[in-house]
Amino acid sequence: MTPTLVRHYRQADASAPVEPGTRARDWAEIQERMLAPLYEAVYERLEIGAGTRMLSLGCGSGLALLIAAARGAQVTGVDTDHERLALARERLLPEAGADRDRDGLPVLLDGDPSVAVRPEDPPYGLLTVFTPIGCSAGDSEGLKRTLESAVPLVGRGGTVVLTGWGPPERCATSAVLRLATRLADGASVPPAGGWRPARRDDLEEVAFRSGLNPNGSGRVACPFGYADMDSAVRGLLSTRLFDAAVQATDRAQVEKELAEALHPHRRRDGTVWMPNVFRYLVCTTP
Repeated sequence: MTPTLVRHYRQADASAPVEPGTRARDWAEIQERMLAPLYEAVYERLEIGAGTRMLSLGCGSGLALLIAAARGAQVTGVDTDHERLALARERLLPEAGADRDRDGLPVLLDGDPSVAVRPEDPPYGLLTVFTPIGCSAGDSEGLKRTLESAVPLVGRGGTVVLTGWGPPERCATSAVLRLATRLADGASVPPAGGWRPARRDDLEEVAFRSGLNPNGSGRVACPFGYADMDSAVRGLLSTRLFDAAVQATDRAQVEKELAEALHPHRRRDGTVWMPNVFRYLVCTTP
């Protein structure tokens, strides 16, 4: 499979502070598209189209919503990241703004999932969580708490899709992400969070603890392909998986060591290529 490569970025000054919105834009322009095969596989399996009323938790900068809307779905996205959500509005509502009273327009909301429904609204038929769990310590606990607010918004027998990283041995990026843990653990007081290897039953455990009924699963190849080393570093930092490492050390050190860890994945033409597999679990509400 030939990677879809992104535009070339100039090398940033690692000693300079990150400008507000830069990391969110790096996510939207570099990293988010790496998960597009996952979105497409889920929508194809569930036959998403006209008539689908979908709520997406952690919608980020909106690529998954954009793909679903292009298939005819009525989409609502919720996120607490103001900068990513602003980019989603640029993509999905370039003129109308987030006007939820305009039938058929995407709805983008900031905050808790409970704001995603009004008394007069029908229940959602599909709830998606496309932020992969299984790599950040405590992420499954956080997802369980979020689902407590969101699952009641889905009608009885509705569909909930959870996603996560595949087995570490099938994900070349896992070896690079171990750097995040090593750097964070080197701090005198390690920050909260940080990367951990995905476990085989991560998604099933969250589903059972949230009262959902698993009803099928799948694996999707999502290779990470970058135009150059600078794009690879910026894209991976935009995932937030290195936040604890940056907090424990500094951004310049993390960028330097991340580039070194990526070196084995750099190809002769200067591109960076890492095969990965992601999982999804299809559940139904009781």
